[in-house]
Amino acid sequence: MKSLFTIMFSLLLLFLAGCASVTIKHDFDPEYDFGTFKTYRWASAAELNPDDELARNPLVYRRVQAAVDKAFAAKGIKKIDSGKPDFVVVAHAGVEEKMQVHRSGRYYHGWYDPFWGPYGGRTHVSYYQEGTLVIDIVSWEKKELAWRGMGTGILKEYRDSQKMQKDLNEVVAKILATFPPQ
Repeated sequence: MKSLFTIMFSLLLLFLAGCASVTIKHDFDPEYDFGTFKTYRWASAAELNPDDELARNPLVYRRVQAAVDKAFAAKGIKKIDSGKPDFVVVAHAGVEEKMQVHRSGRYYHGWYDPFWGPYGGRTHVSYYQEGTLVIDIVSWEKKELAWRGMGTGILKEYRDSQKMQKDLNEVVAKILATFPPQ
């Protein structure tokens, strides 16, 4: 029962909070002609890291795949199930616990208010989880990384799977906004 709770809890937390708080980064190899990248396939299970957050949470991985497929379809890039694709998509994610320290207190005419704790202030520590979603574009021909997009933000809990998918679609669209590079 405890492991079921842990799995469900991690599934609920593996989504980046609203798009406004997501930091997006991109990098790519300028040697590639991204204009030729018209078809793709997803990395197979054997090509994925089994210790990755998405590999451990297949429901979340499928949601990420759906968001990426939607973003690529809007760009006219086609997913193929057989044959030779132009590139392979590898999505992976990580979660890290972060700590934030808050200080509060009052300061009057050069002296701290003694009712606000020692030396005039209180320290509050809060913890939160930060998630990073990475989308890698690997050249099929050269078998090397051609483009990488990352989104990092504070994770939040979802009770509504449709809202979760909507937010994930927005984050993935922001990550893929500059793909293919011009």
